[in-house]
Amino acid sequence: MAPHDAVLGWDEDTTAEAYAAYCRDFPLYGATSRDLARRAHLADSRLAIDLCGGAGATAEEILALVPPHCRVISLDSSAAMQRVGRRTLIDPRLAWITAPAEELALVAPAGGVDALVCNSAIWKTDVPRVFTAVARVLRPGGLFVFNIGGGFAGVRHADEDDVHPGPSLNRLIHQVAARDHGHTPAAAATPPKLPLEKVCAHLAAVGLDLVESEVVAQHGTMAEKRAWLSIPVFARPEGDFTHAQRMTILAKAYALTTPEATTVSSWLTVVARQPA
Repeated sequence: MAPHDAVLGWDEDTTAEAYAAYCRDFPLYGATSRDLARRAHLADSRLAIDLCGGAGATAEEILALVPPHCRVISLDSSAAMQRVGRRTLIDPRLAWITAPAEELALVAPAGGVDALVCNSAIWKTDVPRVFTAVARVLRPGGLFVFNIGGGFAGVRHADEDDVHPGPSLNRLIHQVAARDHGHTPAAAATPPKLPLEKVCAHLAAVGLDLVESEVVAQHGTMAEKRAWLSIPVFARPEGDFTHAQRMTILAKAYALTTPEATTVSSWLTVVARQPA
């Protein structure tokens, strides 16, 4: 089954608040943000951009690594997400700009950006347009660091095979939905949306060099997975269900799990550079 792609619904207050609560209570987005920020080599940056920055989880990690004189822009199309971020992340170096990633070149100076970081979002964008904009604004030697969810990149870390917590929560959700609602999930598998081969082709098309790629594992628990699936844009199953119905299905599925059981998510992490 193809991974669930939460493209729409981010500019809603309920989603923004639930997402911010998840980031506050669980380590996934903080861990992935720290990993990307570290790879961006931000110590000498003057201008860094958090692309598709949401409520600021990645911007917070960028701010921890850039020098005092550096400006940081968090760019996102969701005003709701940024309202939460403005309330919780206050730093004079940080500017919030509400605009889609595809309009990056309209809000950042050509050749003036030292690093761009994009956490858990690049495959939701018009990738050729975004990469074109990134190439335009990056200075020579500047870095573009992003990650892609394993299902969308077609990668799987070995740790996923070493953990055996029983049926996944996603699988249990669909079993409960089938039992209680006669729901039949879409069976057709689709190719990975943005595998490394496509990433390399898009980078080459705009003149960016691939520096490194790595499949990274992030470890969590069933409890964390439940919290993630409680965020409206991620709630399952798809189809004609209300959010309340999805939460009831989720609760029944979660009751069949061990909350402390380890879960693993895989990520393809990519670092690209503007040639000097």
